[in-house]
Amino acid sequence: MTDNTVRRPEDTAPEAQGAEPGLSRAEQVKVAELVETLSRENAEHKDRLLRTLAEMENLRKRTDREVADMRQYGIASFARDVLAVADNMERALEALDAELRETANPGVKALLDGVELTERELLKVLDKHGVKKFEPKKGDKFDPNLHQAMYELPDPSQPAGTVAQVVQPGYMIGDRMLRPAAVGVAKGGPKPAPANDNPNAASGPRGDD
Repeated sequence: MTDNTVRRPEDTAPEAQGAEPGLSRAEQVKVAELVETLSRENAEHKDRLLRTLAEMENLRKRTDREVADMRQYGIASFARDVLAVADNMERALEALDAELRETANPGVKALLDGVELTERELLKVLDKHGVKKFEPKKGDKFDPNLHQAMYELPDPSQPAGTVAQVVQPGYMIGDRMLRPAAVGVAKGGPKPAPANDNPNAASGPRGDD
């Protein structure tokens, strides 16, 4: 026989209404608050974890950079001392001009060839470790980042503030300055020609017609 009894909402069991079975209203509120608290704490812990992971990654990158810098620039002090040896070899070779080399006996020539070979090998080893030689040219603009001014040299043929003489080459290690090039700077050279505002003006004084 069909049951046609009309059921009212209040007659429905608590499980059917979505309520926790066996919990009072106050207990359900406490459970909801506990779930909210746990969700908030979980979000905070997740945020801390992400921050910690980001800090660890930054630390790893910074450590990698420091290790790379140490590997590349750690020999700077030693390389700077070695440059004195390279300078002495270069001065020794420059002290003998081509004529003296031609007239030198075979023993002296062999010695000079050995010094030149040693100098090339030394520069090759320095280059292998990131130390590169650079030498400015006469007439280059003086750059305080690359050059060290040793003195001023009166030279009317050179514009003022340019390299007039190279005393000693410079060296870089990686992208850093190991030793600037020592140079003499031109003084009292010609000034730049003033711009001519009137293109139709005469280039010089004209005599009477």
